[in-house]
Amino acid sequence: MNKLIFRKFSLDIVNFFLISSFSITFIIWIIQAVNLLDLVSDDGHSLSVYFYYVSLSLPKIFSKTIIFVFFISIFYVINKYNNSNELIVFWNNGIKKIKFINFILVFSLSFLILQLILNLFIVPKSQNLGRLYIKESNIDFFPKLISEKKFINVVKNLTIFVEDYQKDGKLKKIYINEKIDGGSKIIVAEKGTIIKKKKKYVLRLFNGGITNIKKDNTYTLNFSETDYDLSNFSTKTITHQKIQELDSISILNCIKDLYENKKLYKNKFINNPNNDACHERTVKSIGEELYKRLVLPFYTLVISLIAASLVIEPKSKNFLKFHRINIFLIGILIIIISQVSIKYFLNSESISYIILLLPILLVLIYYLVLLIFTRFKLSYL
Repeated sequence: MNKLIFRKFSLDIVNFFLISSFSITFIIWIIQAVNLLDLVSDDGHSLSVYFYYVSLSLPKIFSKTIIFVFFISIFYVINKYNNSNELIVFWNNGIKKIKFINFILVFSLSFLILQLILNLFIVPKSQNLGRLYIKESNIDFFPKLISEKKFINVVKNLTIFVEDYQKDGKLKKIYINEKIDGGSKIIVAEKGTIIKKKKKYVLRLFNGGITNIKKDNTYTLNFSETDYDLSNFSTKTITHQKIQELDSISILNCIKDLYENKKLYKNKFINNPNNDACHERTVKSIGEELYKRLVLPFYTLVISLIAASLVIEPKSKNFLKFHRINIFLIGILIIIISQVSIKYFLNSESISYIILLLPILLVLIYYLVLLIFTRFKLSYL
């Protein structure tokens, strides 16, 4: 009987969690997707590239909302059970309040594991895939970005000006300025057209000249027809690997190198032939990223105990609403503290140890308080 009761209770939490987390994740994803529309409008990527790229941000958004939604889920379900007197079923079946709290604590371990899997493996992988996809994608939306009598610079080191642009892709009086090492290349053509070769866009230019300008010399070549390949250029979208996109093994190897070899210069990692992922990255940035992936998920245990403390009701029913609001605010405060702690991690050695052990200390302290309250049937109101 007890197993059936706990099974229904856990299913109610999971159902509410799934509905809430998917709803919140989807809303945040829509907002973020709108903010990334400049990938198409400014950077020249196609809609297929855009949708694939923004879809890869879903694991990251979901991982960021887990701790908050999980706290709301437990808080809501316990509060619902309390209002409908369903908690009496637990107590009438001989389930003590500390056993109920223990179940929630053990149940929260599954969400802790879920967060660790997301933070350590899935999120970095999806973020890195998005960066690689943007880096390797062709500027296949380029024709729609060209405007008459406007300087277009959607790609790095390249500026294009067109006097007349017709709907059939034909251009008149074209000016191209390409920055090269130690100088620039200027191409002027009377007319041209945009063609597609092997899924890549090419500017076919007619009746013009190419001027190469360098520090030591300048020379000009005339042409009657030439193809200008746009696939050699990358967009202005950031394509270098951010620390959030590094796999967790590389970050752990950075920490390993730090303790074994201490290869640092001005608090930055020096290149290691066996692991160049941490080269030129600061110790603080590496430490903070590992802290976010490995330590922050343990706050899930803390907020589960805070939500579980709803079963300890005040003696006076007049303070019941205040009791629930108080627990809700404590849970939100702990979530805020977990996020703020990232900024102070590695500021000093003593503070870093405290921040590192804080979630475990909070679990032990809060569990001990709940144990005392349930054992001696105490109430703070």
